[in-house]
Amino acid sequence: MFYFLFEYLKQHFNLPGVGVFQYLSFRTAMAIILSLLITVVFGKNLILKLQRLQVKETIRDLGLEGEKQKVGTPTMGGLIILSAIVIPTLLFAKFTNVYIILMLVCTLWLGFIGFMDDYIKVFKNDKAGLAGKFKILGQVMLGIAIGATLFFNKNVVTGQFISPKEANDLKVDTTTLKKQIINGNTYYVRTQHSVKTTIPFVKSHEFNYEKIISWFCSNGTSLAWLIFIPAVIFIITAVSNGANITDGIDGLATGTSAIIGVVLGIFAYVSGNKVFSEYLNIMYIPSIGELLIFAGAFVGATVGFLWYNSYPAQIFMGDTGSLPLGGIIAAFAIMVRKELLIPILCGIFLVENLSVMIQVAVFKYRKQKFGLDYAKANRWLKMSPLHHHYQKSGFHESKIVIRFWIIGILLAVICFITLKLR
Repeated sequence: MFYFLFEYLKQHFNLPGVGVFQYLSFRTAMAIILSLLITVVFGKNLILKLQRLQVKETIRDLGLEGEKQKVGTPTMGGLIILSAIVIPTLLFAKFTNVYIILMLVCTLWLGFIGFMDDYIKVFKNDKAGLAGKFKILGQVMLGIAIGATLFFNKNVVTGQFISPKEANDLKVDTTTLKKQIINGNTYYVRTQHSVKTTIPFVKSHEFNYEKIISWFCSNGTSLAWLIFIPAVIFIITAVSNGANITDGIDGLATGTSAIIGVVLGIFAYVSGNKVFSEYLNIMYIPSIGELLIFAGAFVGATVGFLWYNSYPAQIFMGDTGSLPLGGIIAAFAIMVRKELLIPILCGIFLVENLSVMIQVAVFKYRKQKFGLDYAKANRWLKMSPLHHHYQKSGFHESKIVIRFWIIGILLAVICFITLKLR
């Protein structure tokens, strides 16, 4: 909003200083600052209001240390995170950008699903919350919307740098291409609509979903959506639920998401910058740099929420926050064509998810093979998800959270390494 306002003031009144809103870095910094202020300043008021309304988290008796102290802690704190993401993005980003629109839709849609789940738990006294099938249905609908937009919208393009020699050898008509000078060298930028993505640690690191469908039929270009959209649905559902499972102890999901948000923001910036994308030899995605502002708001919101959510938590985000966090990360990664990095980037979410799946599978196997008593006495983990296993093992939850953050930072560094190591 401010971008268009100050652009208008510059063009019609030539006011000094208003041109600063053209700079992506400035608008990102402002988004970070505003999101931090929203979470820190208005977070306290929301906590008090939720306490008056008796919006309290239902604490299960799991036999974990510190459970009793958490009784009465308000939930639905995800409302703070959602506000701190949406408001700065609307104010400082170009809200006509297709990527910004998709990220706002993703945030609000999953926020609504999470809010309904928390509402049923708190006000309807139903510990089960929103039925799982409705959660999955909502995530699938979102995946279809995002996947279809990215596949069919003609504004979603990638760019290819062509040197004058290559253009001459390939007999490319350069009169219709944009001319760019990068590091003293002249290039032509040719944009194309495609569903390519990046394969980490591979020299020829681009993969096109069209290749999968072309194995079965000759019309792979037009039918690639049959592969791409289901892939988007799976990624969004998996990462969203992974973040939801990780949100089990104070600050774990929030801090981990902030680390991931920094990585994705940098990916968006370098992918949308002609100079950096050419230097790093990565896919150039026009207009994707605007997502840096959204990433700034996302990181500011998650870090700011730690003001109240770090141990001992004064408020829990609930599904209102955890479902959108995972969905945002998944959708963002898909848009910057880094979805194949998710197993590394979201390694914490992945391990937490796998720990639950393996725990259930091992328990069922041992129950069938050796009986119920043996299965209960010989669980694979003392408790799942993994963070509860460490709690049962005697680690304080603050130590668990910090160590998981350190692992998250290590995974983030590995993701950065993939920019050059292949």
